Order: sequence, then structure tokens, then C-alpha cells
Amino acid sequence: MRKYFITGLLIWVPLVITLWVLDILISTMDQSLRLLPPEWRPEALFGYHIPGLGMILTLLVVFLTGLFTANMLGQRLVKFWEWLLSRIPVVKTIYSSVKQVSDTLLSGQGQAFRKALLVQYPREGSWTIAFQTGRPGGDVTNYLKGEYVSVYVPTTPNPTSGFFLMMPKSDVIELDMSVDEALKYIISMGVAAPHNHKKTG
Repeated sequence: MRKYFITGLLIWVPLVITLWVLDILISTMDQSLRLLPPEWRPEALFGYHIPGLGMILTLLVVFLTGLFTANMLGQRLVKFWEWLLSRIPVVKTIYSSVKQVSDTLLSGQGQAFRKALLVQYPREGSWTIAFQTGRPGGDVTNYLKGEYVSVYVPTTPNPTSGFFLMMPKSDVIELDMSVDEALKYIISMGVAAPHNHKKTG
């Protein structure tokens, strides 16, 4: 009896959580329909709400924005927009910080979260998986002797919170593991172990 119950849970729990996350995502993106005039909304055109239409609209707007800003005119408008925001004291601080993080994480040239590392944390002899986010910069480098790397140690099962550390490069081990595999390993609390990549040579 217990065996069948656990088997059922293993099937239903991931499915329910997946549907729950999708529902939150779709419901959030559907809020973009509020930007449309009332007469253009699905309720006015078809007489009922169409779930997911806002998500399609959001993705379309994001795609068209990227398409438009890819040319010289679009880039000039973006620079003007950023210059305008930089003139507003509070907005400048928030926008520049968020933009710097998003550029680092989403840019194809960025190095953030490109490498999965094995580090000793929170004490020597205790190991955990971390991600390299870059290298220390600014005045911090004046106090660090040797080569250091910036490391993000996520918590489990929620990897969106964690700890930022600056560690000697010699103290971290670069893993032959993709970021997706490492995240899955962390979120599953070590249950979903990635395949072992045997080193040759």
C-alpha cells in the first residue's frame, strides 16, 4: 500500500508543481493585456477571457523590441532613453543596477553562471556547488592578494537566494558539468545527481 502511494506521489507532485508554476507565469504575463484599450481586449472582442493570450503578446513585444533595437536608429533611441533615466536621481540608481545585472546574466558575452564550481563552504572540508559570476573589481582588488574569482553559492531548494563570495582561484574546482545539470542537482537537494563525465587522458 505504501509503495503504491509513494509511486503515485512521484508522478503527481512534479506534474502539479509544473502546472502551478506555468499557471503563475501565464497569469503574470496575462496582465500585459491591461495595457490594451478596453475595446481591444479579448473580453470585448470575443466575450470571454483567453488564458495565455497576454503571454503571447508579451513575448511578441519583447521580440519586436529586440528586432527594432538591433539597428542603428533603435540603438540611438535606447541610448537617449537611458540618458533620460540617468537624469532622475532615484530611478538612475535602480535602473543602472538592474541593467548591469541583466546585461551580465543575459548577454551572450557575459561570463556569469557559465561555470559550475566545487567550493568548500561554509567551512573547510564541507563542499558545495557554486557558480562563477566574474572577477572582483573596484577598490576590492587593492586588498586581495593573488588571483580571485567571484562566486555565487545558491541555497537549496530555492537557488534564487544565496551567498556572494570572493575566493582564491586556487581554492575552487571547475566542474565538467553544465549549469543546467548543476541547478537541477541543487534544486533536487542532491537527489538528481548528474551523469559522471569520466576524464580521459
